[in-house]
Amino acid sequence: MTTTRRTLLIAAAAIATAMPAIAHDYTAGDVAIGHPWTRAAGANGTGAGFMRLRNTGGQPDRLISASTPAARTVELHTMIRDGDVMRMRPVQNIEVAPGETVELRPGGFHIMMIGLTAPMNQGGRVPLTLRFERAGEVTVELAVEAAGARGGGHQH
Repeated sequence: MTTTRRTLLIAAAAIATAMPAIAHDYTAGDVAIGHPWTRAAGANGTGAGFMRLRNTGGQPDRLISASTPAARTVELHTMIRDGDVMRMRPVQNIEVAPGETVELRPGGFHIMMIGLTAPMNQGGRVPLTLRFERAGEVTVELAVEAAGARGGGHQH
């Protein structure tokens, strides 16, 4: 192998290693957590966490809470139709039945982060600790997408 070719291969490997992964997945017990993400938002505002939760086990599980150093308060929410208006409502937990997948997405279930302690800038990552009734606790990183993102920029 020539020195030039070897140098190019080493440079290509270094660039590939430095690039962020498009899809990032985590596991807590029997719950697979796919592509956690959020939208860019300013400090002192609110943000929402989205992801895919899949229960690969034989017992139901529930997401019972979440926390992050990036916000003063974190709540589990859903969106409900009230006449012609969609309203956000807190929920006690988000159930994930055996063999089922629950999408936390804009307009549906989501993790509300209230009182952001710093801006969430596009391209950044935000740590979020999820607590499941059976699977326990896992910390994931929310990929920060553009302010108007619908989650289509990554694999789901």
